[in-house]
Amino acid sequence: MNSITMHINFWVILGVIGQFLFGSRFFVQWIASEKRGESIIPEVFWYLSMAGSAILLTYAIYRRDPVFIMGQCSGLFIYTRNIMLVYKKKRILTASKKFALQETVPE
Repeated sequence: MNSITMHINFWVILGVIGQFLFGSRFFVQWIASEKRGESIIPEVFWYLSMAGSAILLTYAIYRRDPVFIMGQCSGLFIYTRNIMLVYKKKRILTASKKFALQETVPE
């Protein structure tokens, strides 16, 4: 027992939090897909991916593990890009709704 508690420190706790966030995205995706009755990826999936990956990257840098660092860096890029695409779609939808409202208002 003493051996286990000696290895638990701030960095291990941070790594566990990162892994929890990163892993929880699959449950979020699964639940959202079950509710919809089809396979979907909800927006929160990408935020959990990014947060978990950023925390795990921090932990990997602390551990000086080049394989772990490389894996988290590439994933972080992909998650960031997907969030950018989500915002782009939202802007387009908002603009098209405003345009549709302007056309329906009589002058």
